[in-house]
Amino acid sequence: MGLGEIFLPALALMLVLEGVLPFLAPAAWREAFTRMIRLKDGQLRFMGLVSMLAGLILLFLTR
Repeated sequence: MGLGEIFLPALALMLVLEGVLPFLAPAAWREAFTRMIRLKDGQLRFMGLVSMLAGLILLFLTR
């Protein structure tokens, strides 16, 4: 399997999932985004780290 056979579908799925909340509930998405803007850099980094770790764990569990 080449990188394009894995990466591009994964990127496409990520974009679909990222678009679900703004499409279905734009007010809730805006509120969540507004709350995120108020967070400090360290808090945002921690959320990003937790998100990446959760994704890696799911990736390894599904292989």
